[in-house]
Amino acid sequence: MSENITIPPTQYADYPALMPPAELAAMQRYARRDPDGFWLQQAKRVHWHRKPKHGFTGSFTGDVSISWFEDGLINASVCCIDKHLTDKADQVALISHREDRAEAEKITYAMLHERVCRLSNALVHLGVEEGHRVAICLPMISEAVVAMLACARIGAVHVVLFGGFSAEGIAERIIDSGAVAVITASESMRGNKIVPFKAIMDEALCKAGAESGVRSVLVVRTSDAPVPMLPGRDYDFHDFVDSFEADFVPVVMRAEAPLFMLYTSGSTGKPKAVVHATGGYMVWAAYTMGMVYHHQPGDVLWCTADVAWITGHTSVVYGLLANGGTTMISDSLPSYPAPGRWLDLVDEHKVTMLFTAPTAVRAMMADGDDVVNARNLESLRLLGVAGEPISPDAWLWYHDVVGKKRCPVVDTWWQTETAGIVLGPVPGVQPLKPGSASTPLPGLEMVIADTQGRPVQGPAEGSLCIARSWPGQARTIWKDHARFCQTYFGMVPGHYFTGDGARRDADGYYWITGRMDDVINIAGHRLGTAEVEDALAADHRIVESAAVGIPHPVKGQALAVFVIQRQNVATELTEKGISRLISGMLGRYATPEAVYLVPDLPRTRSGKIVRRLLRKIASGEVDNLGDLSSLNDPSIVRMLCDRVWSHMAFDEGATPRTQARA
Repeated sequence: MSENITIPPTQYADYPALMPPAELAAMQRYARRDPDGFWLQQAKRVHWHRKPKHGFTGSFTGDVSISWFEDGLINASVCCIDKHLTDKADQVALISHREDRAEAEKITYAMLHERVCRLSNALVHLGVEEGHRVAICLPMISEAVVAMLACARIGAVHVVLFGGFSAEGIAERIIDSGAVAVITASESMRGNKIVPFKAIMDEALCKAGAESGVRSVLVVRTSDAPVPMLPGRDYDFHDFVDSFEADFVPVVMRAEAPLFMLYTSGSTGKPKAVVHATGGYMVWAAYTMGMVYHHQPGDVLWCTADVAWITGHTSVVYGLLANGGTTMISDSLPSYPAPGRWLDLVDEHKVTMLFTAPTAVRAMMADGDDVVNARNLESLRLLGVAGEPISPDAWLWYHDVVGKKRCPVVDTWWQTETAGIVLGPVPGVQPLKPGSASTPLPGLEMVIADTQGRPVQGPAEGSLCIARSWPGQARTIWKDHARFCQTYFGMVPGHYFTGDGARRDADGYYWITGRMDDVINIAGHRLGTAEVEDALAADHRIVESAAVGIPHPVKGQALAVFVIQRQNVATELTEKGISRLISGMLGRYATPEAVYLVPDLPRTRSGKIVRRLLRKIASGEVDNLGDLSSLNDPSIVRMLCDRVWSHMAFDEGATPRTQARA
């Protein structure tokens, strides 16, 4: 069994290990013995305008409060840029590859400083002040990184929005955040499809109407196509920004001042904005990236995540630049215009560390070994994954075929709320187990809790919790601290509940078993089932719906939706129409894998929908549906099975349980 494989660090004799195993063990002991002393030591990784003398202040009980380095003063852009200008001004900080450009942009730390300062001056000219929120909705271009750092420099709170969101989704987030300015693009290409960023943003601002506080929109022209501009509100990014001074004195921030808000799906309806503080986040980002993706001179890290996700915030921008490395971004797709496109870019830009999602690994596997073997890939020395659990088989393929058995694979687990890697190996130091997220980094105290919320020692399976605060921990949910306390601290008293299940083996290695609430992880994008159901509820033709996650061979999970149509409506629903409705309301990433129009749903006698049955039926796992005695009408189950089976394409002799979805 591949789950029983352990690969010793001695296999990677040529890998420049960060430290000897004994030193890592000493770090872990020190962190347990003196947490504040440990984290104050780690705080030296970043530049402080006033160094902190206090570590953690707060409590995980009652009205939860979290504060780190509260007496420190800091600016995140200084940590990422100014700190390196003395000795790395001419080193490339950012490589920006765009598919429609003949050559990639290579931006040095000195050039990045200039661009960030110009945009800082421009934003202040437009009336953006410390504490104001700025919405950033851009493709993976250099201006996205510049925009984030410019907000940090002036003390504004950036809210990065995914380009795949619908106009409704963007409008909701702009209203909720209270953004006063927007930075977006005219359009972008995703393969052979045009994504009309500006048109979607215009529609979003129109939908937001009087509830929007947006006064200014900066538009990066990414093509020669005409762009409708609203006089007095819209500005051509470079025509406007490039005229400002290339110097800006950074605003000195309190360590607990918010740096950014990032929306993440919840299990109860409306998406929630998680708030991260400047000082703790910067220490955490520099620490976690330094431990797992330790930069050597000449290294190039390509984390393929969009900056709209926490992985992009920490691994593409803040953690990487705080450590003085070279980061790469690209708007390319892994297999367009031909399979192996990302591997071509690895060779072209001499990428040494490739960090991607298990979805991308599975897609490369599907392209075949020959595609990988046709590339050189000799520059690679470290491979990484995050966003969802990776199967041992996919891990081994990534390690053996892409990494040629000479590159460690760091499988990491973290969340928007944790801001950086929580579980993950220190490569070249610890043994690796394919499919396991390894062990907690020093300074993290992980707990497995049983069904009664009690911590369990030794090998165990249950709810994954964290017993003690860490600097990068989210401070609250924007405008809803009560929800923050209930969501993350109500399960196990005095502990942070991650929402994920996990098992811990006899060696202390953790294996993530999946979400324990109704949040679906689609190729690393978290989607709350309540969001889907709320979107469908807006259509008067729909009586009720239920959304569930099902296994998917490439995406990890996919969305399946059961819909009850209202009778006697003028325009009848179709399953394709429902799919378009969901993607139009929530974004393309939310497009269902399957939609089923049904007359009813399985319910308890109290009327509660039994979602575990829907998950099993939609997945074809009907050989053990469990006890049906609590159902109000057990015959509904057979009807649903028949409806789902009729949608599946079966190979001759296949069974619903084993049949892969076409």
